[in-house]
Amino acid sequence: MSRAAFKLSVMLPALLAASPGLTQNSVPEASLAPVPSFVEEAGSAGIEHRYDGAWEFFVGGGAAIFDCNGDRRPDLFLAGGRNPAQLFQNGSPTAGPLTFTALPTGMNERQAVRVLGAYPLDFNNDDVPDLAVLRLGENLLLEGKGDCRFEVANRALGFDGGRAWTTAFSATFEPDLDYPTLAFGNYVDRSAPGSPWGTCHDNFLFRPDKTAEGSVSYPEPTRLSPGFCTLSILFTDWNRSGEAALRVSNDRHYYRGGEEQLWAVPAGRPPRPYRKSDGWQHLKIWGMGIASIDLDVDGFPEYALTSMGDTKLQKLDVETDETVPIYQDIAFDLGITAHRPYKGEDLKPSTGWHSEFQDVNNDGLWDLFIAKGNVEAMPDFAAVDPDNLLIGQWDGRFTEAGGLAGIGLDRRGRGAGLADFNSDGLLDLVVVNRAAPVSVFRNLGQGTADVPKPLGNWLAVDIRQPGQPNRRAVGARISVKTGNHTRVKDIQIGAGHASGQLGFVHFGLGVAERANIRIKWPDGDWSHAYRVFANSHVIIERGAEKARLWYPE
Repeated sequence: MSRAAFKLSVMLPALLAASPGLTQNSVPEASLAPVPSFVEEAGSAGIEHRYDGAWEFFVGGGAAIFDCNGDRRPDLFLAGGRNPAQLFQNGSPTAGPLTFTALPTGMNERQAVRVLGAYPLDFNNDDVPDLAVLRLGENLLLEGKGDCRFEVANRALGFDGGRAWTTAFSATFEPDLDYPTLAFGNYVDRSAPGSPWGTCHDNFLFRPDKTAEGSVSYPEPTRLSPGFCTLSILFTDWNRSGEAALRVSNDRHYYRGGEEQLWAVPAGRPPRPYRKSDGWQHLKIWGMGIASIDLDVDGFPEYALTSMGDTKLQKLDVETDETVPIYQDIAFDLGITAHRPYKGEDLKPSTGWHSEFQDVNNDGLWDLFIAKGNVEAMPDFAAVDPDNLLIGQWDGRFTEAGGLAGIGLDRRGRGAGLADFNSDGLLDLVVVNRAAPVSVFRNLGQGTADVPKPLGNWLAVDIRQPGQPNRRAVGARISVKTGNHTRVKDIQIGAGHASGQLGFVHFGLGVAERANIRIKWPDGDWSHAYRVFANSHVIIERGAEKARLWYPE
């Protein structure tokens, strides 16, 4: 979308208010984007799992989505709280019903419980995905051994997983470092006097170092102090300077005098928080999840911040000074606040958790999924609070479609993820619910369970940097252009709520049958344009003349 079109979309509420028969929550029916149909298949898919436990597990409940056996189909790791975490291998036939098989996680019985979330990454550059596992207690780095086998690598990496209550994670590759820099976000310090009120734990930043023997280790972490009870973090190049900063979203329920945070993480130097003197604006929300996307393709990402109450959508105020972190909230203008349930009679405020931008109907516009659910039994917030599916429209606004899509269940969502589990070009959905079975939805497009029908054309793009650190190109930017329409997405590890994924990046193409792909690699170099056909799984290796294709069996 052009800048002029985006500004027009921001003006839309005033235009609607002046138009007979229209409101801020309605647009002409003919202009609405198509809504996909989802069917819940967790039981038939072989996934029996619950996230549950005492008050320490009111938060968390994450899902990691990644290919653990090299067949390029996304597998699942699910946090369990007091129940053991589980790993599920994906055996879904192409375009068929979803099918998974439970496998060992590589953790012992003690390590497998008290898990709050997990994020996939490749920390040792062997092109086999690893896992960062967040726990109430010692966090774990699981090294992938191939064929969905994992080993705990804390000792081998000199990594001290600590004893904190860890609820967030992000990772980035800094210049001249072979292994990733790891950030762990922590919640309440339960051992502090007065806990839980005002006893938020500091967050930790681990930078890799080489031992005398030449191996890589993670020595004593840098404390990011003060911490304000973090529930989501993300390394993000917010001003396109080429240097990732750490965005931190915090739960004001427990902190005193806290706020949302942005930390500068300059290479080779100590991190420091942005302050009011840097242009950072004081913002207090019940921060639970972060989703990042460049909606208007102006080069600067927007951030959806979930909370108890309304969702924020922050846009950098580039007209003031693009080098200063001053943000405008455009959530109301674009119809994305999602502040109350869209079905049922409970009109109390919503509680948002995991958030994620994807294109679920393949029309070439980003949509926003938000997992919803009461913390436990908070009387001032909605008890029945179905998950949101906000469909992007060509006027720049979003329209709620969770009920029409069939995902509006009476469950308390926490972590989640959207991925194409059966390689049919339609994004499916997994939601980890508190004290209820996990939800696994198959996307049928506009078809039926027997005959799914895509809503539009699509691309799935996977990129690699062979023979060098950061093989998965964390920090790269994928640009897909069809005609005069461009959509972009960054390769990031972090954000969401205790949930992350690694693998094919999905783009909807609408009616376009071809597309041009360009990659801005993490060091700033751009690839040449790769011209590809729609409805393809595309693999691009840095420096390759042509893109490779993967064909599902």
